[in-house]
Amino acid sequence: MPELYDRVRPGYPDELFADLVAITGVAESSSVLEVGCGTGQATRSLAALGCSVTAVEPGADMAALARQRIASFPDVTIETSTFEEWDDRGRRFDALVAASSWHWVDPSIGWQRAHDVLRPGGWMALIGHVVVRRPGEPEVYAETADLHEQFCPGNPDWGHPPLEDEVRSTDEGWGLVDDPGGLFGPTIVRWYPTVQWFDGEGFADHLRSLSLYRKLDRAVREPLLDAVAERIRRRMGDRASRRYLSVLRVGQRTE
Repeated sequence: MPELYDRVRPGYPDELFADLVAITGVAESSSVLEVGCGTGQATRSLAALGCSVTAVEPGADMAALARQRIASFPDVTIETSTFEEWDDRGRRFDALVAASSWHWVDPSIGWQRAHDVLRPGGWMALIGHVVVRRPGEPEVYAETADLHEQFCPGNPDWGHPPLEDEVRSTDEGWGLVDDPGGLFGPTIVRWYPTVQWFDGEGFADHLRSLSLYRKLDRAVREPLLDAVAERIRRRMGDRASRRYLSVLRVGQRTE
């Protein structure tokens, strides 16, 4: 699963990291804590800035793959732990970055812990992706809704992605996670439209990496995804897009 995840999940655009630098001032002398580094997709971009990066990842297989991916960067350390139980050994950081991972952290512990491990004036940054659609554009769920209902009827999570303009206008602050209260200052939010293209088999692999599909029983999931791949081949010319808004949310630690 780590190799599949690394192959099919979207990366983060270079402009996002350029804005992270411009907003927070992180530079070659900065220390960054990354929470939930996964296979190291964002870790590589942070390391390329010249920062010293300490990454915390609870999944041993994910952490092992991430270590392989960042082996050429000497100032990156990956420690296997949950953020809640991680031993910071008194270390303090200029920025904390969580890329598509903060929703796994217990909010009753995570926000205060983030505040505590940051230096005065340090920055909290959440990075993620929102799947979106544009009006009139062919979209896989619209083409396969009947298959989803056939193989797994009544699933409350099935549904069309939101429109891109709706997300830009409504999803503010820290997004869909619990608010940290007064621990961090006003949130700066930036959006970056990106798109991935897949053939039918590749799109099915992409869906296999998502928790919505991973939690289905294999006997339901695999026939569904085989049917989705076949539908993309036959009805969409074996070419399907996954459109995203990547998002950067940044707030400065309050004293």
